[in-house]
Amino acid sequence: MKIAIIAATSFEIDPLLQHLESEGRKASFFHFEYKDHEIYPLITGIGAMKTAFAMARFNEAPSLDLAINVGIAGSYNRELSLGKVVNVTSDRFADLGVEEADGSFTDVYDLELEAKNKYPYTDGALLNDGLKYSFDIPEVAALTVNKVHGTQSSIDRIRAKYSADIETMEGAGFHYACKNMDIQHVQLRALSNYVEPRNRDGWQIELAIDQLNQTVVNLLDNIAKPKEKNKAFDWL
Repeated sequence: MKIAIIAATSFEIDPLLQHLESEGRKASFFHFEYKDHEIYPLITGIGAMKTAFAMARFNEAPSLDLAINVGIAGSYNRELSLGKVVNVTSDRFADLGVEEADGSFTDVYDLELEAKNKYPYTDGALLNDGLKYSFDIPEVAALTVNKVHGTQSSIDRIRAKYSADIETMEGAGFHYACKNMDIQHVQLRALSNYVEPRNRDGWQIELAIDQLNQTVVNLLDNIAKPKEKNKAFDWL
């Protein structure tokens, strides 16, 4: 399989890169041969805009079997333990709109500047509902933001407006690019912290990165390309 590993920063996938170098073959600067796969790590930079642009400019994109976006995330859901790896099946841009005089947020769909069900959106969200691969990883809904939430008032407002489990700074840009380019894709995130009034002392970044990379290695070790149905036997 031809697989791209998409990350905002290199440190989020450093353990994976070390594993690919030691257990696979480095074919070129960012191209590894591993098991039966061609692996292409792609570091995009932080933010949804950089992620979408990097995907659009990625030369290997048209021939990919799968694109995997990986990284750490903050969790709104306290039932999800820190370090846990989750599969984002719904994402949305959560700060595209206007701030009202009372501090509330009105998004572009409420403003009727965008059609909330125009492709690739479904009710304003980007749903990953056409994936040919299955993963035994808990599914969650995410928000993508340019500014992570760090005060209780802003957290309360965003949770009142949207129902979501986690927030990231890239996910929706990744889904938007992949859906528009018709690329099979999955977003995997490891939870490094809870979304709360900013408190770096409670973050578990090393644990999250360790669990994330272990999950990706296990995925690469076990994933197989779905068999194409022979159209000559569609009647069977």
